[in-house]
Amino acid sequence: MAHQRFDVAVIGGGIAGTSVAAELSKDRRVLLLEMESQPGYHTTGRSAAVYAAVYGPSPIRALTRTSRAFFTSPSASHFSTALFRPRPIMMIARQEQALALDQTIAEVGVMTPVERINESAIRKLNPLVKTGYASAAMLDMSGEDIDVAALHQGYLRQFRDFGGDLRCNATVLGLTHTGRDWQINTGGGEFTVDTIVNAAGAWAEHIGGLAQAESIGLIPKRRTAAIVAAPTELAPNTLASLPITIDIEENFYLKPDAGRLLISPADETPSPACDAQPEDMDIALCVERIEQAFDLQVHRIESKWAGLRSFVVDKCPVVGYSTTAPAFFWLAGQGGYGIQTAPALARLAASQVLQRPMPEDIAAEGVDLSEIDPSRLANRAE
Repeated sequence: MAHQRFDVAVIGGGIAGTSVAAELSKDRRVLLLEMESQPGYHTTGRSAAVYAAVYGPSPIRALTRTSRAFFTSPSASHFSTALFRPRPIMMIARQEQALALDQTIAEVGVMTPVERINESAIRKLNPLVKTGYASAAMLDMSGEDIDVAALHQGYLRQFRDFGGDLRCNATVLGLTHTGRDWQINTGGGEFTVDTIVNAAGAWAEHIGGLAQAESIGLIPKRRTAAIVAAPTELAPNTLASLPITIDIEENFYLKPDAGRLLISPADETPSPACDAQPEDMDIALCVERIEQAFDLQVHRIESKWAGLRSFVVDKCPVVGYSTTAPAFFWLAGQGGYGIQTAPALARLAASQVLQRPMPEDIAAEGVDLSEIDPSRLANRAE
């Protein structure tokens, strides 16, 4: 079978791969390879994404802030619906968590307007929080729900409009560099490309191994979520306007979801790359934590799922060319922040792939390439 030639192959059709492929397709002939029958099956399709500029390490927060302009004014020709819906973020703390609360406020309050509120204000915003449970909270009124499906489909639409070629059911079996270009074997097709972008999510370390790239120490971690009924005494408009309510040390969260409540133990259990499924123990832990913090009795789990969020040791993304494999670009380790950073991260990654200057608006937010480059991970271990 003849090899089909492209300038760039992006491996992975989740939000990271799709968004960077859409950006690169403006200037290059791009192939997007997805191992499943449709893109976004794994983590992207299981994300209850909230835009939260207070989440994550410094590079994540900077990329999140830069992404806001895109989310509020996406390209009308590709993104057919609004991507944002207001969702305040309230991170609650018990008395013994006061230090963690104050440290978080001090750290994120420099760039994001947040306020410290007392128990009375907490229960006014979320009457489900048990009396006497939380003594204070950090409130961020700039939070938003993200329409993940609309974001992902919009990038796919943009990718196709710019001439990108999506191949599904295309599991990468082999990568060989000839000294001049890459040969990609997917079993069902073979391709020749100048550059590979590894955006394979939980499978990124495996793809790196096929390319004989350095290990980045990527660890997929399972995150569990469930849908339960809201208390019948909670008025529908009150339910719809609840903030996402998160333990300050991220031991649980609760948010409204289409007339129900989405709950999670915010677990981060190391897992092999796989089609993640919820474990009964994690669901039980979730219910226990939620019932401790909220006036909520969970009688039935209406639905449950799990997804994999992938991290390296410092929990910052890995964005840059491999130090060992030629023309092999890492775009991995987004953790639980891949959706909210996608617009800025895709533009940043595309500029790096094409060896162009960092976009000015991203640089203005203080993104430091040394904090995300793969070379920082040399000789580091979990």
